[in-house]
Amino acid sequence: MTDENKSETEVETKDLQQQYYELLEEVNLKNEEIEKLKEDLEKQESETQEYISLAQRLQADFENFKKITDKQNKDIIKFANEKIIKEFLDCYEDFGRALNVENDENLREGIELTYNKFKDILTKEGVEEIPAKGEKFDLNKHEALMVQASDDVENGYVIEELMKGYMYKDKVLKYSKVIVCKK
Repeated sequence: MTDENKSETEVETKDLQQQYYELLEEVNLKNEEIEKLKEDLEKQESETQEYISLAQRLQADFENFKKITDKQNKDIIKFANEKIIKEFLDCYEDFGRALNVENDENLREGIELTYNKFKDILTKEGVEEIPAKGEKFDLNKHEALMVQASDDVENGYVIEELMKGYMYKDKVLKYSKVIVCKK
């Protein structure tokens, strides 16, 4: 080989070596980048697992909350009338005592006392009697069982109340059963 060929081969070898080192450096950079991406992926997978775990715990907490709330609601419904029942027990016992009395006057007083207790409890709870006799007939409060002609009462007014009606706050519990004047 000539010096010129030798020199060209040396230059080509140096170029190839240079390219080799550059490619090797590039491969090392890519390997570092891959390692970093792997670390990032592992970190993301770890965070994803934490979120999944958190979501599962929240779901379980929600299910428990729902069960507890359902039980509380059932208990509220089950025992909703407890307070008023306790108050009526006193009246019930008063009736029992009134029935054990032998003197008729004492019996009447005992029944009147019990009746007034019932009335007080109902009033305190928001129950009111619906006025009927002499009132204008109202479909929202009265139920006409009969109609009669009457000279003493105006047309469309209640002549007589056959059964009392009751309101609970703004709601009709029981309609008044009435006889209405119709001329």
